Amino acid sequence: MKNATLRQLKVFEAVARNLSFSRAAEELHLTQPAVSIQVKKLEDHAGLPLFEQLGKKIHLTPAGVEMLHSSRIIIQQFKEVEEAMAQFKGVSGGKLNVAVISAGDYFFPRLLVEFARRHSGVKLDFGVCNREELLNQLTDNLTDLAIMVRPPLDMDTVSEPFAPHPYVVVAAPDHPLAARKRIPLSRLAREPFVVREKGSDTWNSMQEGFGDHLADLNIAMEIKSTETIKQAVIAGMGVSFLSAHTISSELQVGSLTVLDVQGFPLMLHWYVVHRRNKRLTPVAQAFKTFLMTDGGALIEQTIGFRPKPVARRLKSAAR
Repeated sequence: MKNATLRQLKVFEAVARNLSFSRAAEELHLTQPAVSIQVKKLEDHAGLPLFEQLGKKIHLTPAGVEMLHSSRIIIQQFKEVEEAMAQFKGVSGGKLNVAVISAGDYFFPRLLVEFARRHSGVKLDFGVCNREELLNQLTDNLTDLAIMVRPPLDMDTVSEPFAPHPYVVVAAPDHPLAARKRIPLSRLAREPFVVREKGSDTWNSMQEGFGDHLADLNIAMEIKSTETIKQAVIAGMGVSFLSAHTISSELQVGSLTVLDVQGFPLMLHWYVVHRRNKRLTPVAQAFKTFLMTDGGALIEQTIGFRPKPVARRLKSAAR
């Protein structure tokens, strides 16, 4: 193993984590043959196969399980060295490693651009994940900061709200309810709903927003893509419950409208989260401060959506 390289270990770790050569290649911005070559070289150094294929799926061999454990330790040690060196560089020469749930990709790149504008020389490592992937990144210490709606309650993390995050009920502009005021939930329940899949942050927020009324809704379709849901609603397939931060473009061009439903919008918050024992680099600490001081105003400016106040505010379960 003395001739194995850090690059080979990182490629192997990505394949092992995804259990897919193609997904690892996409993540690492490499071709699939290039990923296969790096893994084959590592197997040659180890003198043992690290993966085995059963049917169409690949699995780690016992040697691969041990290699994955050791690889993560080595990769983490190199990362800690990089972070230690970044302490001497300060903010301007540092590397910001941050990940956000999928609803955040509608505005988060602009926050990063503004932060980089204020701190020249900052290098950005930015990822968009679903909730499960984001929690795994926190668990495996693969990101410095995580941006989400519901911080984990079963992890030792520091979670601080920095911006409001409204959720609304949307429909096509010609929907019969579009002109109605203060629509009761009993009336809304008769409409077909196109929703995000169970377990997603949006679905969890929908559970909170509708409470006991969720069981009364007519769930016509579950779709994993917010963009596909929006197109389904525009086409007249039903109404939906979505983050207001994902529909700004559609509201501007008039292809979607927000329904005036009693008790909505549901007001939650964006949180910046990191492991409690995480030693934040100067650039990560500076970005966290940036979010806490300017994040809310910049998101509102980017999205251009200010929800009307409602009599009933629903509290986030993530406290």
